[in-house]
Amino acid sequence: MSFPTTWRADARRPSSAAPGGNLVLGLILAAYLMIVLDVSVIITALPDIHSALGFSSEGLTWVQNAYALTFGGLLLLGARTGDILGRRRTFMVGIALFTFASLLAGLAQSSTWLLATRALQGVGAAFAAPSTLALLTTTFREGTERTRALAWYSAVAGGGGSAGLVLGGMLTDWVSWRWGMFINVPVGLVVMYLTPRYLPETERKPGRFDLTGAVTSTVGMVALVYGFVNAAAHGWGDTVTVASFALGATLLVSFILNEMKAEQPITPLRLFASRERSGAYVARLLVVGAMFSSFFFMTQFLQGVLNYNPLQAGIAFLPMTAVMFSMVRIVPRLTARVGSMTVLIGGLTLALTGMIWLSRLSDATAFFPGIALPLALLGTGMGMALTPLTGAGIAGVDPEDAGAASGVVNVAQQLGGSLGLAILVTVFASAQDAAGGATAHALAHGVSSALTGSAVLLAMGLSVVVVVMHGERIPALSPARLLARVAAR
Repeated sequence: MSFPTTWRADARRPSSAAPGGNLVLGLILAAYLMIVLDVSVIITALPDIHSALGFSSEGLTWVQNAYALTFGGLLLLGARTGDILGRRRTFMVGIALFTFASLLAGLAQSSTWLLATRALQGVGAAFAAPSTLALLTTTFREGTERTRALAWYSAVAGGGGSAGLVLGGMLTDWVSWRWGMFINVPVGLVVMYLTPRYLPETERKPGRFDLTGAVTSTVGMVALVYGFVNAAAHGWGDTVTVASFALGATLLVSFILNEMKAEQPITPLRLFASRERSGAYVARLLVVGAMFSSFFFMTQFLQGVLNYNPLQAGIAFLPMTAVMFSMVRIVPRLTARVGSMTVLIGGLTLALTGMIWLSRLSDATAFFPGIALPLALLGTGMGMALTPLTGAGIAGVDPEDAGAASGVVNVAQQLGGSLGLAILVTVFASAQDAAGGATAHALAHGVSSALTGSAVLLAMGLSVVVVVMHGERIPALSPARLLARVAAR
């Protein structure tokens, strides 16, 4: 997982941390952790949700995509809203919406109900998340206090997604999958109660809302992803599939044309003038698409083939999670010694090796070594690659574009996960059907084929880095320093 670097603090910075600094830090981290966890906390619960609400195998992908697409698609609009209306106010509205949607999602009685509330969660997250870093940097002064706060923030951002796999498994196994949603409610209520008492409001800035850009980009990506998912169930020649692709392409072209002429675009197209940044965005979309999809399909394998319960399935991801956490301390030293590009290429090569190994699984594969060791390789590789890849995404931008550039990094992450899963579910469905349908052997074959697709996406991401980005200088920054640089702008 990676960490958002979307938002810069405004010029209004207190000279010291506000009273109750630890409470303020805990408040911001609790809110941000909710948002990060919700990307993955539901994954280990998917088999239970499949049975409880009658999802099809293809439709199940929308439990994740409904959240990721609205979150990623509206993220930059949420950041602009915080600038114009005040970040504390925008943060509170976002948390309130996220909390309410979480309650409704936990109460869902049908697949449509759950998907609608997951999308609403994404909208709330898109408006709450951009303000977390800005409020943190306006509360803590530069120096030791801010460095400590940023270190905690980057730790939550970097490891929260992986931890969500374990937490989701625990809640699903011990109580119900619904508690993966309900757990947000008390946390959200506490955050809403304490926010006006402890968090400072920021100065409003004049500006315009690029609503056309936000709507065309978000709906366009939803239509594109829907086309892939529908193709898995009804074929590539289906009328709805073709119409979805046509609508998606039309809206995305409209988005580009709008951004070219908008007075204050949410995505300045000049960000793509740099080969380094453009390559980083494309590589991130491919790499995250591969990794995100592997979580989805490995959960199906662990519970459907190896007969793990949700808790065991969550714990099974620990070899990857533990290694990714450990790489946070190692990567800065490694980049200082051999350079960020070398670390990026080496990390993606390790991740690709792990994914190829993992894709060889079958219904006879034992957890050790056939799953545990390749997961550890994946964790090592991704832990090495994501920090320099994030650095490349904001390298060389003008100060006024720092927020937008780092926002595109996060949009690429959210949309990459959705698009990768949508594409690979068509591979999974075709392979499973060809192998005999609903048997454990067929499920294992479908998962193996999908993971082979993930390996292809990783190989494409590595190729983009080598062909497009190689030779460029990527800033060698630790996660905390990277966040600090964006915040300082």
